[in-house]
Amino acid sequence: MKKLETIIGLEIHAQVNTKTKMFCRCDNDAFSKAPNTLVCPICMGFPGMLPALNEKVVEKSIVAALALNCEIQKTTKFDRKNYFYPDLPKGYQISQFHNPLAVNGFIEIETDDTTREIRINRLHMEDDAGKLVHEGGFTYCDYNRSGTPLIEIVTEPDIRSAKEAKIFAETLQKILKFTDTSDADMYKGMMRFDASVSMRPLGDTNLYPRTEIKNLNSFRALELAILYEERRQKGLWNSGEHQAHMTTVSWDDALGKTIFMRNKEGASDYRYFPEPDIPPLNLDDHTIEESKKKVPELPLARKKRYRDIYKLNNFDSELLSSTKSLGDYFEKVVEGTGDLKKTLSFLLTILLKLLKDDNNKKIDLSPVSAKELVALINEVNTGKISGNTAKEILPEIYKTGKKVSVIIEEKGLKQINTIEDLKPICKDIVDNNKQIIEDYKNGKDKALGALVGKVMGITKGQANPKLVNDILKNIIK
Repeated sequence: MKKLETIIGLEIHAQVNTKTKMFCRCDNDAFSKAPNTLVCPICMGFPGMLPALNEKVVEKSIVAALALNCEIQKTTKFDRKNYFYPDLPKGYQISQFHNPLAVNGFIEIETDDTTREIRINRLHMEDDAGKLVHEGGFTYCDYNRSGTPLIEIVTEPDIRSAKEAKIFAETLQKILKFTDTSDADMYKGMMRFDASVSMRPLGDTNLYPRTEIKNLNSFRALELAILYEERRQKGLWNSGEHQAHMTTVSWDDALGKTIFMRNKEGASDYRYFPEPDIPPLNLDDHTIEESKKKVPELPLARKKRYRDIYKLNNFDSELLSSTKSLGDYFEKVVEGTGDLKKTLSFLLTILLKLLKDDNNKKIDLSPVSAKELVALINEVNTGKISGNTAKEILPEIYKTGKKVSVIIEEKGLKQINTIEDLKPICKDIVDNNKQIIEDYKNGKDKALGALVGKVMGITKGQANPKLVNDILKNIIK
């Protein structure tokens, strides 16, 4: 039985998050809209209509390409990709074949605490087709997505496992979100994958005929489809043969298997030729340099910085670098409080749970601003309220939108910090709990905690617990 290795390449389509479509002024947000309400003669491909390129699509695509370490081509042009499908009203797709926007990039991915590069062959711009809806024995065409701006990112065959493919896709999604190129929401169809899978004997450098799995719309589907195809092709190799032709398949999630669609098309099948209605783009050095300034610190770099500077564990650094907005929020709070421990406690333990329970609301939509969380933590650190009181106040801020100072005043939650106020209460507790006092004197240190708890109960949690500890010890002595 031959020892085999898996060869995987990915093509990723991501919707560019501009307000309008690629070549017309129609709304670019088709999700949940009534069918065929976001269309016009241009995106419907009516005769005589001239496309006008959306400048924002180009700007965002350049930033994404730079974030993927690609070389921007100074001259880039559009081509017509000809094929027939009912949801393609023009009968062709406007894409980039001969002179794509960007080439020769790479992404760093982190697997099992090791980092390696996956090369990017190209990034190009194109418009999307519509959508077919199969229902009640009929097929309906919804052209709302027709003309939606896409970037297609094509990797080299550098990926060696389904797990690596999933990690790559997750990393790419974060980069596209960090650069504000795409919302990359797979539930809304804004990001999808085609995976090309082949096998070869270990040590062999040849590439054998591959299977392309089309239109995978989740990380789970991507991983499962590759694993299935890997098992299928291994079976062929171990029976003494390998796949003879390049094929295109679909993934059936319910059956858990790939379904043959057709033999894979080649470039000649699409009869590419230059798009006559859109002139070539000539990009100057100034445009590219200005775009470089828009590339933010990327997720993996931020994750490494959190581990190095804040000494965070892998889980927390991964979570806090998962979105740019969450990382920015975290850093504002740490900077404002100087207290990493309390920042992590209030943000990760309480605030993120409140957001999750509120329909998975994003941190940038949180009713609790970073400034207000800073104010809450600083109230604890200056002794004005206790930590437990602060944990009760945070959900109240989230619910009402009121400021920390207002809630403290309204509910009378200010911490009691004077010996004069606390000593009579502590004296009364000591006098009425002789057995606990005896236990404490006999070396049961936890008994003091019981006394502190009684004081906190009487003061409704407003007593300064450290001060209560000191007063009780002095009274017992």
